[in-house]
Amino acid sequence: MEHPKHARPDHHILDVIQRRWSPRAFDPGREVSEADLGRLFEAARWAPSSGNEQPWRFIVTTGTGSPEAFVSLAGSMNERNQAWALAAPVLILVAVRTTIERTGNANAHAWYDTGQAVGFLSLQATEMGLSTRQMAGFNHDLARAACAVPAPFEPVVLVAVGYAGDPDVLTVPVHRETETQPRVRRPISDFVYWGTWP
Repeated sequence: MEHPKHARPDHHILDVIQRRWSPRAFDPGREVSEADLGRLFEAARWAPSSGNEQPWRFIVTTGTGSPEAFVSLAGSMNERNQAWALAAPVLILVAVRTTIERTGNANAHAWYDTGQAVGFLSLQATEMGLSTRQMAGFNHDLARAACAVPAPFEPVVLVAVGYAGDPDVLTVPVHRETETQPRVRRPISDFVYWGTWP
C-alpha cells in the first residue's frame, strides 16, 4: 500500500524521489549504524561542486555514541523542533565553508553546492529505508558553539536521521496532522519558463 506522503508526480520520476519525505516522528528504539551513516556521507561526498571545492562539513551527534554533544546541539533548536527531534537517533549539523580554500576569496556557490550534498544524502537515506528531516529552526550561534565550528565555516541546517516512527507520539497536534497528509507542490508551469520570464 502506498504511503500517504509519497509523491503523486505528474511525470515519471525516480522511485527514490517519489518516496522521499520528511517525517517528524522517529522511532527512538532503532539506532542507525556507523556503517549506514558512512553510506550517507559517501553519497554526499559525490555531489557536484564548483571547482570541486566540496565546501560542506557534517558534524554528527548521536544519542548513544555522543550523548553530551547530541544534547548540546539539540539545545540550539527552537522549542517546536525539540518537541520531536530528540527522538531521532542522529542529529547532524551541516556547515559550509564560505571561502575558497586555495585563495581565501568568497565562494559564491558554496551554499548551493552544500545543498546538493545534503540532497544526495537525503536520497541515499531514502533508498536505505532511513528518513531525514532538515531544520532551519535553530540558533546558529548556539549550534556553532555546541559543535565548535570555526570560521570561515557557517552553520547551514540541522538534519535529523533515523527510522520513521508512529505519528501518534508527536505532542504538537499540527505535527501529527501533517505527518499523514498528502504532500503538495506547485505545478511545473509555476516555475518553468521557456525562453524568457513571462
